[in-house]
Amino acid sequence: MKKVLALLLALVLVIGLVACGETATTETTETTETTETANNVKVGFIYLHDEQSTYDLNFMNAAKEACEKLGVEYVQKVGIPEGQECYEAAMELVDEGCNIVFADSFGHEDYMIQAAKECPDVQFCHATGTKAHTEELSNYHNAFASIYEGRYLAGIAAGMKVAEMIDNGEITAEQAKIGYVGAYTYAEVISGYTSFFLGLRSVVPEATMEVTFTGSWYDMALETEGAQKLIDDGCVLISQHADSLGAPSTCEAAGVPNVSYNGSTIAAGPNTFIVSSRINWAPYFEYIIGCVANGEAIDTDWTGTLATGSVELSEINEAVAAEGTAEAIEAAKAALEAGTLHVFDTATFTVGGETLESYTADVDTDEAYTGDTEVIADGYFHESEFRSAPYFDLQIDGITLLDTKF
Repeated sequence: MKKVLALLLALVLVIGLVACGETATTETTETTETTETANNVKVGFIYLHDEQSTYDLNFMNAAKEACEKLGVEYVQKVGIPEGQECYEAAMELVDEGCNIVFADSFGHEDYMIQAAKECPDVQFCHATGTKAHTEELSNYHNAFASIYEGRYLAGIAAGMKVAEMIDNGEITAEQAKIGYVGAYTYAEVISGYTSFFLGLRSVVPEATMEVTFTGSWYDMALETEGAQKLIDDGCVLISQHADSLGAPSTCEAAGVPNVSYNGSTIAAGPNTFIVSSRINWAPYFEYIIGCVANGEAIDTDWTGTLATGSVELSEINEAVAAEGTAEAIEAAKAALEAGTLHVFDTATFTVGGETLESYTADVDTDEAYTGDTEVIADGYFHESEFRSAPYFDLQIDGITLLDTKF
């Protein structure tokens, strides 16, 4: 699958990926040989963009893998905005006989809930959402994964590269400034860039990071502009939580090392790409299909982990990565799985110069983002344990936000 992803990304780069607005809605139906356990299941998938988005392509590949493995018919709707179009797409999928409907983008949530209330016999599942545990609908569910662990591991790879640059005299320790292109100032993005930074700092304690935001999950022009701004400001390595090839391509042109997201971008950056973290959604798709096929309840909040195969790193680009990167990642991964290492260990970061002993996070998601749940215990911030979607929204020392309007 990684080879297929790389080829698709290469094709996108060749044809000149441009910023996309609202893409036209398209629909594909796949029918595979059904198995006895899943022949009563038909799944409908709703995607925000098309395969040009690394984020959506990651879901598409997982849907194909899971449904073909289980012999399930599925329908895909592509280019569905975060608006009433999502509700309409969900209802169309119900009319087509889907008894599971899945949507992949944060802003789809309210429209999925609307459809779920009208169709109690259909299971509605949503990635990255936050409201399933407060809506208390038996047929509406949220899912995510502990991707902060994957980003932490990717941060270690970045730290190894920066340490190599320091050792080789390319930069000084004081120049170890990293750049990060983010989409929005949501907890999901904050959790991601913070875990990446903490992984990097576990190797290079002196490192700092600048973050810029685009206000879009997918905008080639803005992501290119953001990456270039960070490079011009002296950032020696760039990572991202954005879905186009803007940042990787900019890094390749500038000769700046890059750590990407949602799958390998080596085709766009053979001389700069190091590694990528991603959520593998196939285990979740297999899980919900199995639940419906067997008449079992789907978890209200489901969090995939390293152990479930839901958090993955791409193959390391050995041509760019520092020597010893794979070994450092494997050691940290083993410690994470054993529970001896925690990404958000409060001994490893400060907020306003202070080590946190308590923090009330907004887990139940009200409009004012009011804290409602104590999330620090046993010396670490318990991310994605009280709901599947991230709620880490702390601004830790060492990270500078260049803009916060999104």
